[in-house]
Amino acid sequence: MPNNIALIFFFTLTISSSFAQTLQDNFEGTGNVNTWFGDDCTINTTFTNPYPSGINTSSTVLKYDDQGGLYANVRLEASRNFNMNSHSSFSFKLYVPSNGISGNQTNQVSLKLQNGELESPWATQCEIVKTVKLNQWQEITCDFSTDSYINLDGNSPSPTQRVDFNRVVIQLNGENNNDKVVAYIDDFFHQDTIITAPIYNKLVWSDEFDVDGSIDDTKWFHQTKIPAGGSWYNGEIQHYTNQDSNAYVSDGMLHLVARKESFTDQGVTKTHTSARLNSKFVFTYGRVEVRAKLLSGVGTWPAIWMLGQNISETGAYWEQMGYGKVGWPACGEIDIMEHWGNNQNYISSATHTPSSFGNTVNVGGQVIPTASTEFHIYALEWTNDKLVFSVDSVVHFVYNPDVKNPSSWPYTDPQYILLNIAIQSSISPNFTRGSMDIDYVRVYEEGTNSIEHKLANRTPFFYPNPVLNELTIQLNKATEQQVAINLYSLDGRLISTEKVYATENKLAIYGLSKLTSGMYMANFSVDNQMYNFKFIKQ
Repeated sequence: MPNNIALIFFFTLTISSSFAQTLQDNFEGTGNVNTWFGDDCTINTTFTNPYPSGINTSSTVLKYDDQGGLYANVRLEASRNFNMNSHSSFSFKLYVPSNGISGNQTNQVSLKLQNGELESPWATQCEIVKTVKLNQWQEITCDFSTDSYINLDGNSPSPTQRVDFNRVVIQLNGENNNDKVVAYIDDFFHQDTIITAPIYNKLVWSDEFDVDGSIDDTKWFHQTKIPAGGSWYNGEIQHYTNQDSNAYVSDGMLHLVARKESFTDQGVTKTHTSARLNSKFVFTYGRVEVRAKLLSGVGTWPAIWMLGQNISETGAYWEQMGYGKVGWPACGEIDIMEHWGNNQNYISSATHTPSSFGNTVNVGGQVIPTASTEFHIYALEWTNDKLVFSVDSVVHFVYNPDVKNPSSWPYTDPQYILLNIAIQSSISPNFTRGSMDIDYVRVYEEGTNSIEHKLANRTPFFYPNPVLNELTIQLNKATEQQVAINLYSLDGRLISTEKVYATENKLAIYGLSKLTSGMYMANFSVDNQMYNFKFIKQ
């Protein structure tokens, strides 16, 4: 069995937190907007203020000079995506002289938010339009939580529910015209909450299946009791047993075995047997990884999944421990991996909640042609606001409902892990035996570092994420030194070491287009301080 335990030592220092940070530019050289861009117009970010009066007597401003560009605008690229739920307001000062415009224009200004990572960033933009008063400085405030807005893509959620914006576009007097506009912009301001997603770095529970024989009954419970009616759910035809022939450990792996055999239990005879294991461990929020090779055969249904500890289900381990309080689906079900033998090359993930269960709409999956011939890592990351499902670090489903209540989000209480193989009535008469082989089951939670520690050390941040080719790391202070950045796969394998020079307070990694899509880890050391982070390669 591959030894990947060393991976737990790689995850150090990085934790989740949030803190406020402003994005602002007064065009006096003290702002933190690195670059402004003019599209179909010219701009000057150090232009002497021609109208120092009223609410703006500053010395320099940005000059916006549209000499007839069809789609003229000025824009900035943020180093991270905006957290619109926390801070949804953008403001700036604006002066439009009447002698600087031509044509029969509607005097207005648009502030547009876009995803600069898209090939067509405007495709999913959200826009607020404000009326402009000529010949005076005025404060323009666009609040995406209170102002009327336009979603160019009608299927996009409300802007305060989005986290994909990282570009701000300011446009005078509309687009698709040849009219001229000269204007002056100053004191751009946006306060944002920088959120670092939790990094589940502390191994809190696992089974490496290193001891041959029966399953470890300190970690697992055989669930064998048939539900009322004498049959398992969904028309399944198997008995779940506690026989070693249905669940055993050998060669560093757990073997869950479905067998064709006549078996009588609880006064009921069935034609097939299998195993259904409950973990004697529960947790709330974290990362689950299961490295497994699945069985094949029409009618087989292996699964790696979770249920709320509070489920009232006769015969379940936690019910016997006195925790059963609610029924299904109020307990919440998380299907990390399901595989049906009648759809051999496809694996599925889903959630079942009171708002959608049974034939749930909350489902996703991906094609895995080698699901039954090779081992793959099936993973779940569970945070307080979403569930992320992946295979070998390739994400295929994210459950993140806009409204979270007990009906849509029963995932605030502990859950336990289940491993099982169900047998459907469509099982081939030629089926005799099949095994789901599991290399390990691991659960990670956040490390022990405090938020205060992270804020005190101002962990560097990186962007963009996801990345196509170039990744920039913003350091917490300027430095001049060569830095070795190590890139790892999620299983802890070193992919490469990139030696780059820090320039002022930035590092840049190029050539990431050579990586396949998926999640990766990286670490580097600056001033004897080690930093670690994850990123997604598109």
